[in-house]
Amino acid sequence: MQTLAQTLPKITLRQLAIFVSIYKTGSTSSASLQLHLSQSAVSHALSELEARLQMPLFERVGRRLNPHANAKPVYVQAQAILEQSLVLEHYHKHQAGQIHIGASTTIGNYVLPPLLAKLYEKLPNAHIEMTIANTQEVVSEVEQLNIDLALVEGMPRPADSKVIEQQAWRTDTLILFAKRDSKWLTDLANYDTNEACYRLNTDQLAQLPLLVREAGSGTRQIIDEQLLQHLPNVEVVMAIQQSEAIKNMVSADIGIGCLSQYVIEPELADGKLVQIKVDNIDLARTWWLVWHKARHQSPIWQSFIDIISEG
Repeated sequence: MQTLAQTLPKITLRQLAIFVSIYKTGSTSSASLQLHLSQSAVSHALSELEARLQMPLFERVGRRLNPHANAKPVYVQAQAILEQSLVLEHYHKHQAGQIHIGASTTIGNYVLPPLLAKLYEKLPNAHIEMTIANTQEVVSEVEQLNIDLALVEGMPRPADSKVIEQQAWRTDTLILFAKRDSKWLTDLANYDTNEACYRLNTDQLAQLPLLVREAGSGTRQIIDEQLLQHLPNVEVVMAIQQSEAIKNMVSADIGIGCLSQYVIEPELADGKLVQIKVDNIDLARTWWLVWHKARHQSPIWQSFIDIISEG
């Protein structure tokens, strides 16, 4: 058989807050004004709390409520519970405004900064952490729930699909490029003045030394799948982790580079570097948004998704 205590409603934070207000102000009317509630609602909440505790908390003397001997220890515990609930609420608000974003190298260095600026503009108090690494490393961090969501250049591995969600985000094109008047192209390539680029066929390109990103990067994945398969005898001089290093080495005429359009646009525009176009080679690719299936999608998460979906 159920006891009376088992059949009564559970104590609520609202009841405790009303009790604390009555204890401090000395009356239900003053508490109702402080809490912006009707006096009947305040009186009812106090009666419910006393019934649940099975003890009186106040002695009614006219219109005033004098604290019963039971009231002081209940007041101390109620204050502690309400303070803890505030701490929890503030923690939730902090978490709701916190996000850890991952990005593969090209996106993180050249595309993500203006997107983060928009996020800060929308949410000035946002707390944002970033991890920039190659695609394979970033996806691994997402798998381990160390990153909320990530923007990557390479397609996640098939094995990732068990825990990783992915969505096509943006398209990009890799560009082959060389130093203007490069020694490698002097007697080999034709310069197209209309499009301001060199034109080669695959046999000619295969004679040139290539500088490429390291294995595991999204850029390298596309180079392997869409370029090197057409150049079985090409010489890959170096695999390099940083796009800036590749640009500098190409500028020093060590070899030919292949990087995202976003990385070399300024140098192409001012003529320091020159694009190489190769017949029947398409280096277009898709960039991906990835996240863990179990990850909580907070309000700041949705705000960031809205921003990166704008264009």
